[in-house]
Amino acid sequence: MKTQQARGFTLIELMVVMSIIALLLTIAVPRYLSSVERSKEAVLQSDLFIMREAIDKYYGDRARYPDALEQLVTDKYLRSLPQDPFTESSTTWVVVPPDDPAKGGVFDVKSGAEGEAQDGSRYQEW
Repeated sequence: MKTQQARGFTLIELMVVMSIIALLLTIAVPRYLSSVERSKEAVLQSDLFIMREAIDKYYGDRARYPDALEQLVTDKYLRSLPQDPFTESSTTWVVVPPDDPAKGGVFDVKSGAEGEAQDGSRYQEW
């Protein structure tokens, strides 16, 4: 009569597998998080470029800047205000007024996010 052997993993084998998984995670997670950060920065730069271009077109058409960012949407220069990828809100954009208040209210737009980009610059400087 044959005896059946117990099949399964020993505690040592499980510990080796768990430590290999932990090692791989310590390598992969920081790379993933930095890639997420870089993608948010790319989206922010693109959004700022598009909004600044819309402000310039508005000024070129009307010889004055819009009074508010929402005016770019109502006058069909933008479909909608983009969300700041860091604050995840479309209401946190920081508006820079022109030197002459008679020319309107929005000369430039910047991010309302706190913090620094991967290149060391601040998001509010973009």
